[in-house]
Amino acid sequence: LRPLEDHVVVEPVVQEEKRKAGSICPIRLITDKPQTGKVVAVGTGRLLDNAPIASEVKVGETVVFAKYSGSEVELDGKDYIILRDSDILAVVEDK
Repeated sequence: LRPLEDHVVVEPVVQEEKRKAGSICPIRLITDKPQTGKVVAVGTGRLLDNAPIASEVKVGETVVFAKYSGSEVELDGKDYIILRDSDILAVVEDK
């Protein structure tokens, strides 16, 4: 997928939650939508007064995005979410 303009393609991260009994349950079964994912493609950016403004995120970064934003797409058996750059709330930084 090659996103256009200010769109970003994100592969959702399904986190696991450990329950008291020790069983592991994917959070996707508990909540309705993931809010984190790994950036797999970034568009060229948006135009402001005919000058391009590049996205602040880069391929490979893990991001947090708005809960009900973007469009879900399945391609080659993998799930992706196509978001606007402005729907990304934060970049998860390594410690």
